[in-house]
Amino acid sequence: MKIQDFREKKTNQEKIPMVTAYDHFTARMVEESGVDCILVGDSLGMVIHGMEDTLGVDIDLMALHTKAVRRGSPHTFIVSDMPFLSYRTGIKDAVIHAGLLIKAGANAIKLEGALGNLEIIAHLVESGIPVMGHLGLMPQSIQSIGSFQVQAKSQDEQEKLYQQCLSLQEAGCFSLVLECIPNNIAQKISQDISIPSIGIGAGVDTDGQVLVWHDLLGCNQSFKPKFLRRFANLEEESLLCLKQFNQEVKNKSFPSKKESYNIKSPKKIDGIYGTKKKETN
Repeated sequence: MKIQDFREKKTNQEKIPMVTAYDHFTARMVEESGVDCILVGDSLGMVIHGMEDTLGVDIDLMALHTKAVRRGSPHTFIVSDMPFLSYRTGIKDAVIHAGLLIKAGANAIKLEGALGNLEIIAHLVESGIPVMGHLGLMPQSIQSIGSFQVQAKSQDEQEKLYQQCLSLQEAGCFSLVLECIPNNIAQKISQDISIPSIGIGAGVDTDGQVLVWHDLLGCNQSFKPKFLRRFANLEEESLLCLKQFNQEVKNKSFPSKKESYNIKSPKKIDGIYGTKKKETN
């Protein structure tokens, strides 16, 4: 998968699957599955590090996880999130921070929002750094929006969103994520822009779909957004396995003799294992 393939897939009406992954093990599995691309999302702050939101994630943490993902998926297209404020303090800082993610193994970076970012995006693209946009629900704006909820509900909000999508395309984004917006506006945007849209909670008509690895495999059964389809229940299965391990260690059924290394003792040699040579006069 290369930058050019994104637009080609849209032209050919081929859906683009994308999975958010954060580590070597997960990335290796995603690459083996044949999924088109991986997003190293700043959601790792919440999913992996137990933060309340994504605001505590910094560029060093993003680079660390990007390196791990690249080691696990050497051939998959990787997009890494620019964390909170890493691109809002000026073009120079944006280039430096984006460069760190590219050097860590990302093929492209993703940043949230259009307002105030268009000049930065254009400069990054001109500098050879591909940029994926992100509109709709923007987790880095949680302090402003108050909660994680569906965006662009009113006609006025949808019109603003539509225009922002056009401006991101004009600035040079090769693709954009549409998160938690009504299907009708996601459909309109996807039809009218020439770059592919990747949806998460944006309905059936986007050019691709992205889900977090832990969510689609059911690693957290308490997380139940409407858009999520679980393809497994790993939380329940993992808990059963851990309980069984706990029980079998305590009742001494694990490990068994078959799971132990049994090596025959070597033949005793004088001077070894306490045997001494006889002294001669």
